Amino acid sequence: QVQLVESGGGLVQPGGSLRLSCAASGRTFSTFILGWFRQAPGKERECVTVMLTGSRRHSGDFVKGRFTISRDNANNTVYLQMKSLRPEDTAVYFCVAARYRGTLVIGERDVDYWGKGTLITVSS
Repeated sequence: QVQLVESGGGLVQPGGSLRLSCAASGRTFSTFILGWFRQAPGKERECVTVMLTGSRRHSGDFVKGRFTISRDNANNTVYLQMKSLRPEDTAVYFCVAARYRGTLVIGERDVDYWGKGTLITVSS
């Protein structure tokens, strides 16, 4: 079993920055995609950004370079650094893990493990 626990959500003003953390435990992630999905009110879950290794990443079109994923292997933690946040970014953000099946373009059905989610609200 893999456990993923997110932290760092909260209220932030438009244009602001925020950093999410995800503490992972239960197994090694050397063969797994790690990353972040989100779900806005009334919307489907969508991929924010994922990584196979520290040098290969894939992001949703809406990211446009505003979000960066990184990993601290020593602490078994993955991060999502967000800047230039917009009200449209308001959502529950989920840390995810998925077995690599040949592509970094994954949807909700491809995710094997989910965190419980952390809420980000972008508002004045």
